[in-house]
Amino acid sequence: MSFRLETVTPDNVQDACALQVEPWQEKFVAPVAVSLAEAYAQPTVAWPRLVYADDRLAGFIMGGFDPNSPIDYFRCGIWRLNVAAGHQRTGCGRFAVEQLCVEARRRGQNRVTVLWVPHPDGPEQFYLRLGFTPTGQTFHGQTVAERFLD
Repeated sequence: MSFRLETVTPDNVQDACALQVEPWQEKFVAPVAVSLAEAYAQPTVAWPRLVYADDRLAGFIMGGFDPNSPIDYFRCGIWRLNVAAGHQRTGCGRFAVEQLCVEARRRGQNRVTVLWVPHPDGPEQFYLRLGFTPTGQTFHGQTVAERFLD
């Protein structure tokens, strides 16, 4: 399986909005349509991308790049990661996160952050496996974690 990132366009936006995660994950991540509305409202900060596995839509990632944010963990980070039902454990999420890290480096950043809701079924173990470390901070009950880039 070959993964690639694509920008959201008029040709794929309906498919993007129809992307669904596994039902038990719905409580941990906003629907793609909500993320795209946030991206539309912050076009200079938000970085939304679709993840394709070969020719099938497999996921969505949105980063936020605001190096002047007064909140350090909002300067460069993962805002959303939605992996489509049926594409779990295929490498899609890892690919998306690594591509966001490539974009962060391209923008001169050396640290990427992510927030998650602490819960046994949440994404904590996924992010820890990718090298993120909790900072000890929380934001609205979410754990703040960081990964320093090489």
